[in-house]
Amino acid sequence: MQHLGIQVNVKNVPELDRGFIPLLQFDRAFLAGAKQPLDIAVERSGGQVAVFRTKIHATADMAQADLYYVERIVKTMLWLYGGFKVYLTDRALCEKLRGIYAKGGEQFFDFDYMANVFEHPFEVVHCEAVPQEKGDPKAIGRHLEGCRIGFDAGGSDRKVSAVIDGEPVFSEEVVWFPKTNSDPDYHYDGIVAALKSAAGHMPRVDAVGVSSAGVYINNRTMNASLFLQVPKADFDAKVKDIYIRAITDTFGDVPYAVCNDGDVSALAGAMNLGENNVLGIAMGTSEAVGYVDSEGRITGWLNELAFVPVDASPAAMRDEWSGDIGCGVKYFSQDAVIKLAPAAGITLDENLSPAEKLKAVQKLMETEGSPAEAIYRSIGVYLGHSLALYHTWYGFRHVLLLGRVMSGRGGDIILAEAKRVLADEYPEIAGQINVALPDEKSRRVGQSVAAASLPEVK
Repeated sequence: MQHLGIQVNVKNVPELDRGFIPLLQFDRAFLAGAKQPLDIAVERSGGQVAVFRTKIHATADMAQADLYYVERIVKTMLWLYGGFKVYLTDRALCEKLRGIYAKGGEQFFDFDYMANVFEHPFEVVHCEAVPQEKGDPKAIGRHLEGCRIGFDAGGSDRKVSAVIDGEPVFSEEVVWFPKTNSDPDYHYDGIVAALKSAAGHMPRVDAVGVSSAGVYINNRTMNASLFLQVPKADFDAKVKDIYIRAITDTFGDVPYAVCNDGDVSALAGAMNLGENNVLGIAMGTSEAVGYVDSEGRITGWLNELAFVPVDASPAAMRDEWSGDIGCGVKYFSQDAVIKLAPAAGITLDENLSPAEKLKAVQKLMETEGSPAEAIYRSIGVYLGHSLALYHTWYGFRHVLLLGRVMSGRGGDIILAEAKRVLADEYPEIAGQINVALPDEKSRRVGQSVAAASLPEVK
C-alpha cells in the first residue's frame, strides 16, 4: 500500500476492510527516510506539558507527507494528553498547522473542543526549544468499604451496581438514548432512576461513584457526547452539575466522585488483574480508554482515544461528530460492528438503534460459522495493530478489554486475532504486554463496579 509517497507493507489486513493502513506502520515507513529533528509539545492545565521528539524529511518532494505525519502526531497528542497550546520547533510546519487547527480549519472541532474544555484560547506556536515535560499523576479509587453505588453512563445504555464491601449484590443495564435527547431532564430522570434502583438493594448508601463519557473537572461536566443535543443554555444550567444534583437530591450529603469513563475503565482493569501499569479499553457506544500507571495512579491525561487516528488510509471512515477520518471510534465501538456488517453480507434493520443493531449481530454469533464472525476477526486485526500503536505512547504492561462489543464469543475472537497480529507483526511489543478479557459479567458491568470504589468515605 502507498500513501503520500510512503510505501507501507502490511502482512495482516482486516478481512472486511482491505484498505486499512495501520498508522504505526505508516509512521515507521515514514521515519525510515526522515533525518531532520523535530520536537512537539502540548500544554494543558496547571502547566502540565507532554513532549514528543521525532524527525521529518524537510524536503520539497516530501512536504505533504511531512505535514500529514506531524498533523497526525499533534492530533494524537491533543486527544491522548489534552491541551490548549501546541509547540513546534519547525516554523513552516507550525504555520501550516496553525491554519489547520483554527476557526474554519480542517480540525476546527479539535480547536474548539480543547478551548472549551480547558477554558483557554487554543494556540499553535513556534519555539526554538519546547518546554520541559511535566505531569501531575494522582491516586484513584479502590475504596471498597461500606454500601456503595457505581453508575456507568453510556451512550446506548446505563449500568448501575450496588456494591457492599467490595462485592456487587445487584447490577442492572437499561437502554436509553441520551445522545439524541435535547431535554436535560430526560438525562437527570434516568440517572436518578438508576441510583434509586441500586439503593433498593442495600440497607443504606454510603457513597456514589459515577463513570461517564466526557471530560469532568471537580465532578462537573465540561464536555460530553451524552449531552450532544442539549442546547448550550440548558447545558450550562442543568448539565454541568447534573451528577452532583442527582446524587445530592436523592441521598443528601453523601461522598461522591465523577470520573471520565476511560479512567474508570483503567481502574476496572487494574482491580480485575490486581496489577498496575494497565490500559483499559471499553468498547461500547464509543471507545473509552484510561491508563493507570506503574504506581497505580491516573495521569491527568485526556485519554480520549476515540479521536486518536489509527488508520492512515485516505478512504478511512469519517466520524460524524468530529468530522475526522481514521479515528478509533469507528474501529473499537458498536459503530465498527455496524459499519462492517454489510461487507459480511449482513443486513441490519435501519429502524433499530445502534445498540439494538449490535445485539442483532451478537445474536447471529450464537451460531457457529456465522458470517458475523468475519466482523469480529476484522476488529481483532484493527486492535492488534492499534495496541502496538498505543504501546508506543503509554508503555503499558497490561491491557484489559471491556464493553458490550467484547461481550460473548465475539470478544474471544477479537482477543485471539489481536494477539495473533501482535505476535506476527510486532513481536518485540507482543512479548512485553498481556492482553486479557475479564470474566463475562465484568466485561459488561466492570466499570460500574469500579466506579463504586471512586469516593473516599471519611
